[in-house]
Amino acid sequence: MNSLSRHTDYGSASLEESAVDPDPMAEFAGWLAAAEDAELYEPNAMIVSTADGDGRPSSRTVLLKGLDASGFEFVTNYASHKGRALLANPGVSLLFPWYPMQRQVIVTGAAHRTSPEVSDAYFAARPRGSRLAALASEQSQPIDSRAALEQRVRELELRFPGDAPIPRPDTWGAFRVIPDHIEFWQGRTSRLHDRLRFTVLPGGDWRLERLQP
Repeated sequence: MNSLSRHTDYGSASLEESAVDPDPMAEFAGWLAAAEDAELYEPNAMIVSTADGDGRPSSRTVLLKGLDASGFEFVTNYASHKGRALLANPGVSLLFPWYPMQRQVIVTGAAHRTSPEVSDAYFAARPRGSRLAALASEQSQPIDSRAALEQRVRELELRFPGDAPIPRPDTWGAFRVIPDHIEFWQGRTSRLHDRLRFTVLPGGDWRLERLQP
Protein backbone atom coordinates (compact mmCIF):
# COMPACT_ATOMS: atom_id res chain seq x y z
CA MET A 1 0.00 0.00 0.00
CA ASN A 2 1.35 3.43 -0.93
CA SER A 3 1.68 5.94 1.88
CA LEU A 4 0.05 9.30 1.19
CA SER A 5 2.45 11.65 2.92
CA ARG A 6 1.23 14.92 1.41
CA HIS A 7 0.81 17.39 4.24
CA THR A 8 -0.89 20.77 3.96
CA ASP A 9 -0.68 23.24 6.80
CA TYR A 10 -3.74 25.40 7.38
CA GLY A 11 -4.03 29.10 7.98
CA SER A 12 -4.22 31.28 11.03
CA ALA A 13 -7.92 32.22 10.90
CA SER A 14 -9.40 31.50 14.31
CA LEU A 15 -12.80 30.43 15.56
CA GLU A 16 -13.52 31.82 19.01
CA GLU A 17 -16.54 31.19 21.22
CA SER A 18 -17.08 34.92 21.63
CA ALA A 19 -17.34 35.39 17.86
CA VAL A 20 -20.02 32.82 17.05
CA ASP A 21 -23.76 33.41 17.16
CA PRO A 22 -25.39 31.67 20.17
CA ASP A 23 -27.91 30.25 17.69
CA PRO A 24 -26.02 27.65 15.60
CA MET A 25 -28.58 27.81 12.79
CA ALA A 26 -27.89 31.54 12.43
CA GLU A 27 -24.15 30.85 12.58
CA PHE A 28 -24.51 28.20 9.88
CA ALA A 29 -26.46 30.59 7.66
CA GLY A 30 -23.57 33.03 7.97
CA TRP A 31 -21.01 30.38 7.03
CA LEU A 32 -23.10 29.30 4.04
CA ALA A 33 -23.40 32.91 2.88
CA ALA A 34 -19.62 33.29 3.18
CA ALA A 35 -19.11 30.17 1.05
CA GLU A 36 -21.49 31.60 -1.55
CA ASP A 37 -19.67 34.97 -1.49
CA ALA A 38 -16.38 33.12 -2.00
CA GLU A 39 -17.95 31.60 -5.13
CA LEU A 40 -17.17 28.05 -4.09
CA TYR A 41 -18.48 25.41 -6.47
CA GLU A 42 -21.87 24.15 -5.19
CA PRO A 43 -21.54 25.75 -1.73
CA ASN A 44 -24.79 24.04 -0.66
CA ALA A 45 -23.42 20.56 -1.46
CA MET A 46 -23.34 18.26 1.56
CA ILE A 47 -22.38 14.65 2.22
CA VAL A 48 -25.38 12.80 3.63
CA SER A 49 -24.48 9.69 5.64
CA THR A 50 -27.12 7.16 6.63
CA ALA A 51 -27.33 3.69 8.15
CA ASP A 52 -30.01 1.27 7.03
CA GLY A 53 -32.09 -0.99 9.24
CA ASP A 54 -29.20 -3.47 9.43
CA GLY A 55 -26.74 -0.76 10.44
CA ARG A 56 -24.90 -0.67 7.11
CA PRO A 57 -23.58 2.86 6.46
CA SER A 58 -23.55 4.71 3.17
CA SER A 59 -22.74 8.24 2.04
CA ARG A 60 -23.49 10.42 -0.98
CA THR A 61 -23.46 14.07 -2.00
CA VAL A 62 -26.80 15.90 -1.99
CA LEU A 63 -27.71 19.57 -2.36
CA LEU A 64 -29.18 21.48 0.57
CA LYS A 65 -32.49 22.89 -0.67
CA GLY A 66 -33.97 24.56 2.37
CA LEU A 67 -32.76 26.08 5.64
CA ASP A 68 -34.59 27.78 8.47
CA ALA A 69 -34.40 28.09 12.24
CA SER A 70 -35.51 24.50 12.81
CA GLY A 71 -33.63 22.42 10.28
CA PHE A 72 -32.10 21.48 6.93
CA GLU A 73 -34.04 20.17 3.93
CA PHE A 74 -33.08 18.15 0.87
CA VAL A 75 -35.05 16.24 -1.75
CA THR A 76 -34.76 12.68 -2.96
CA ASN A 77 -36.69 9.63 -4.04
CA TYR A 78 -38.15 8.01 -0.92
CA ALA A 79 -37.65 4.60 -2.57
CA SER A 80 -33.93 5.27 -3.23
CA HIS A 81 -31.22 3.68 -1.10
CA LYS A 82 -30.92 6.74 1.15
CA GLY A 83 -34.68 7.24 1.26
CA ARG A 84 -35.30 3.67 2.40
CA ALA A 85 -32.44 3.90 4.90
CA LEU A 86 -33.84 7.08 6.44
CA LEU A 87 -37.35 5.67 6.66
CA ALA A 88 -35.94 2.66 8.52
CA ASN A 89 -33.46 4.64 10.63
CA PRO A 90 -33.89 8.44 10.70
CA GLY A 91 -30.46 9.03 12.24
CA VAL A 92 -28.37 11.06 9.78
CA SER A 93 -25.16 13.06 9.47
CA LEU A 94 -24.63 16.01 7.13
CA LEU A 95 -21.14 17.22 6.25
CA PHE A 96 -20.50 20.52 4.47
CA PRO A 97 -16.88 20.38 3.18
CA TRP A 98 -15.77 23.91 2.33
CA TYR A 99 -12.13 22.93 1.73
CA PRO A 100 -10.92 26.13 0.01
CA MET A 101 -12.02 28.09 3.09
CA GLN A 102 -10.46 25.52 5.45
CA ARG A 103 -13.87 25.04 7.01
CA GLN A 104 -16.39 22.31 7.51
CA VAL A 105 -19.67 21.89 9.38
CA ILE A 106 -20.97 18.56 10.66
CA VAL A 107 -24.64 18.18 11.54
CA THR A 108 -26.15 15.14 13.25
CA GLY A 109 -29.83 14.64 13.89
CA ALA A 110 -32.96 12.91 12.67
CA ALA A 111 -34.53 13.12 9.21
CA HIS A 112 -38.29 13.08 8.65
CA ARG A 113 -40.43 13.36 5.56
CA THR A 114 -41.90 16.82 5.04
CA SER A 115 -45.52 17.49 4.19
CA PRO A 116 -46.72 16.83 0.61
CA GLU A 117 -47.22 20.58 0.22
CA VAL A 118 -43.54 21.27 0.91
CA SER A 119 -42.49 18.55 -1.54
CA ASP A 120 -44.92 19.90 -4.16
CA ALA A 121 -43.35 23.35 -3.88
CA TYR A 122 -39.82 21.98 -4.32
CA PHE A 123 -40.88 19.89 -7.31
CA ALA A 124 -42.65 22.78 -9.00
CA ALA A 125 -39.52 24.95 -8.65
CA ARG A 126 -37.31 22.46 -10.50
CA PRO A 127 -36.47 22.93 -14.19
CA ARG A 128 -38.73 20.97 -16.52
CA GLY A 129 -35.94 18.57 -17.44
CA SER A 130 -35.28 17.77 -13.79
CA ARG A 131 -38.96 17.08 -13.18
CA LEU A 132 -39.06 14.70 -16.15
CA ALA A 133 -35.91 12.98 -14.92
CA ALA A 134 -37.41 12.52 -11.45
CA LEU A 135 -40.49 10.95 -13.01
CA ALA A 136 -38.44 8.72 -15.31
CA SER A 137 -35.90 7.43 -12.82
CA GLU A 138 -36.51 4.75 -10.21
CA GLN A 139 -33.55 6.02 -8.23
CA SER A 140 -31.01 3.41 -7.04
CA GLN A 141 -32.70 0.60 -9.02
CA PRO A 142 -30.75 -1.27 -11.75
CA ILE A 143 -31.42 -0.48 -15.41
CA ASP A 144 -30.16 -2.17 -18.58
CA SER A 145 -28.58 0.92 -20.13
CA ARG A 146 -28.52 4.70 -20.20
CA ALA A 147 -30.35 4.47 -23.52
CA ALA A 148 -33.27 2.84 -21.76
CA LEU A 149 -33.44 5.70 -19.26
CA GLU A 150 -33.23 8.32 -22.01
CA GLN A 151 -36.04 6.53 -23.84
CA ARG A 152 -38.24 6.87 -20.76
CA VAL A 153 -37.55 10.60 -20.74
CA ARG A 154 -38.47 10.92 -24.44
CA GLU A 155 -41.73 9.11 -23.79
CA LEU A 156 -42.53 11.48 -20.93
CA GLU A 157 -41.71 14.49 -23.11
CA LEU A 158 -44.40 13.30 -25.52
CA ARG A 159 -46.81 12.60 -22.68
CA PHE A 160 -46.30 16.05 -21.12
CA PRO A 161 -45.58 18.38 -24.05
CA GLY A 162 -44.79 22.08 -23.82
CA ASP A 163 -45.99 23.63 -20.58
CA ALA A 164 -48.20 20.69 -19.58
CA PRO A 165 -48.10 20.13 -15.80
CA ILE A 166 -45.74 17.34 -14.73
CA PRO A 167 -47.03 15.51 -11.65
CA ARG A 168 -44.73 14.95 -8.70
CA PRO A 169 -44.08 11.22 -8.25
CA ASP A 170 -45.51 9.86 -5.02
CA THR A 171 -42.06 8.53 -4.15
CA TRP A 172 -40.29 11.88 -4.64
CA GLY A 173 -40.13 14.48 -1.89
CA ALA A 174 -38.24 16.29 0.81
CA PHE A 175 -36.65 15.28 4.08
CA ARG A 176 -36.14 17.71 6.94
CA VAL A 177 -33.18 17.10 9.24
CA ILE A 178 -33.76 18.31 12.78
CA PRO A 179 -30.28 18.72 14.31
CA ASP A 180 -29.17 17.72 17.79
CA HIS A 181 -25.47 18.52 17.26
CA ILE A 182 -23.80 21.07 14.96
CA GLU A 183 -20.01 21.27 14.87
CA PHE A 184 -18.12 24.17 13.27
CA TRP A 185 -14.54 23.35 12.26
CA GLN A 186 -11.89 25.87 11.28
CA GLY A 187 -8.50 24.65 10.08
CA ARG A 188 -5.49 26.03 11.99
CA THR A 189 -1.75 25.73 11.63
CA SER A 190 0.09 22.68 13.05
CA ARG A 191 -3.21 20.77 13.12
CA LEU A 192 -4.38 22.71 16.20
CA HIS A 193 -7.77 23.17 14.59
CA ASP A 194 -10.70 24.98 16.19
CA ARG A 195 -13.78 22.82 16.80
CA LEU A 196 -16.88 24.31 18.37
CA ARG A 197 -19.86 22.01 18.93
CA PHE A 198 -23.41 23.01 19.73
CA THR A 199 -25.64 20.44 21.46
CA VAL A 200 -29.38 20.93 21.82
CA LEU A 201 -30.71 20.69 25.38
CA PRO A 202 -34.08 19.27 26.44
CA GLY A 203 -35.64 22.74 26.66
CA GLY A 204 -34.51 23.67 23.17
CA ASP A 205 -31.54 25.85 24.12
CA TRP A 206 -28.07 25.11 22.79
CA ARG A 207 -24.91 24.31 24.76
CA LEU A 208 -21.62 25.37 23.20
CA GLU A 209 -18.36 23.57 23.95
CA ARG A 210 -14.88 23.42 22.45
CA LEU A 211 -13.55 20.07 21.27
CA GLN A 212 -9.90 19.14 21.08
CA PRO A 213 -8.60 18.77 17.52
